[in-house]
Amino acid sequence: MSLSTQLLIIDPQNDFCDLPPGWCPADPLRDGTVAPALPVPGAHADMLRLADFVRATGEQLDEITVTLDSHNRLHIAHPTFWQRGDGADVQPFTPITARQVRGGQYRPRDPQALARALDYLDALESRGRYTLMVWPVHCEIGSWGHGVHPALRAAYNEWEVRELKVVRKVSKGSNLWTEHYSALQAEVPDPADAATLLDRALLAALDRAGRLLIAGEAGSHCVKATTEDLADHLPGGAPERLVLLTDCMSPVSGFERQHDDFLRRMAERGARLATSAEVLQELLG
Repeated sequence: MSLSTQLLIIDPQNDFCDLPPGWCPADPLRDGTVAPALPVPGAHADMLRLADFVRATGEQLDEITVTLDSHNRLHIAHPTFWQRGDGADVQPFTPITARQVRGGQYRPRDPQALARALDYLDALESRGRYTLMVWPVHCEIGSWGHGVHPALRAAYNEWEVRELKVVRKVSKGSNLWTEHYSALQAEVPDPADAATLLDRALLAALDRAGRLLIAGEAGSHCVKATTEDLADHLPGGAPERLVLLTDCMSPVSGFERQHDDFLRRMAERGARLATSAEVLQELLG
């Protein structure tokens, strides 16, 4: 029996891709085109390579899963939630700590949200994986930026029709009170929202893979968090089943070291680092 191969594509969305102007639609409300909100340098090329890989692998891929960062405009990691102590706007790419909020440097726009926001920041910081980052509003549900990179979507659409299978789509991030980098659970799960808890159904589906290929954006954040959670929680264990397609992921600018450290640690845990060309040769051979 051949080895079952699944492809997990994390957040391959327009807002994360450094798309050339010709790939961006006209903005009907303003002059010019719609631009990606949080473009990751190299992501467009990553997705073109991944699209070619999906087309070339064909029936060698048994399942494909695509995760979708899915935010509302108001979110604890967006500028819409926060203001400075003097009432001024908080700019994107501003880290915010519980200590700063207690000191009055930053505060929620809604005064009634202060206690819950502080509880969240305390819990997030105690976990030690991330500090709250205020990102540009991105991947807003229903927006162009929320959509999948068009070349990749075309490639997996062809796979769906050819193989008579449906690409599994997994949404994450719609709870405004918690960041949700990992496709498997929020950074601080909300007990009142099952969508933020550890997704055991998705884990069970991915656990069917004898080889789980991982690609997407960004390697410094959502790919990193998802892969770490996979290594920690896959029911069947065996992190050596995880194969990171290193030429189909890139880090957020300024977080290159976080990306490199993630790849190194995953390799130490047994995961494999390979290019899409290397894996394609193995699958077709």
